[in-house]
Amino acid sequence: MAKESMKAREVKRAKLVAKYAEKRARLKEEGDYVGLQKLPKNASPVRMHNRCKLTGRPKGYMRQFGLSRIQFREMASAGLIPGVKKASW
Repeated sequence: MAKESMKAREVKRAKLVAKYAEKRARLKEEGDYVGLQKLPKNASPVRMHNRCKLTGRPKGYMRQFGLSRIQFREMASAGLIPGVKKASW
């Protein structure tokens, strides 16, 4: 389980990315790299970190499902993810 402070930090970064997305796109289009450098560092979408929607775990993230590998396996074993059969994990 991720710390609440880490989850809050990611939420804050997501808000900053959304706030500056239009301005960032415009500056890139114009080629104004000095203007891009003046934007806050956390306004870059590269600094976002994928986290499991249930536990907040940053590692072993499966983008297609939005879950960590551990949660995916538990949910698949319980039959909560349609179309997934247990092979030999």
